[in-house]
Amino acid sequence: MSLRAISSASFQESIQENKVTMVDFSTKWCPPCKKLHPILEELEGEEKNRLSIFHVDCDESPELASEFSIMAAPTVIVFHNGEPVDKLIGLRPKGVYQAALARYAP
Repeated sequence: MSLRAISSASFQESIQENKVTMVDFSTKWCPPCKKLHPILEELEGEEKNRLSIFHVDCDESPELASEFSIMAAPTVIVFHNGEPVDKLIGLRPKGVYQAALARYAP
């Protein structure tokens, strides 16, 4: 499984689902980003009924990185009902992402 990439064109449509959406803002060359992807892929596989996870490459979509004030990679923004509700900066343990999901999709 691989995180689904989204761009400016598909961003709003992707986060409008009625479940929690996490968007990973990262780059291809960032070592912590490479470590985060398998964690997020595993989490999405376990929680696919409650959670969607997408990937935005900050180098390919700098306008999205700017819109959400991404200053460090990786940054995961949690959306609930299309609105940003949490921002997790840096590589975190899987439990941190699970806790964010639990807050918005109990």
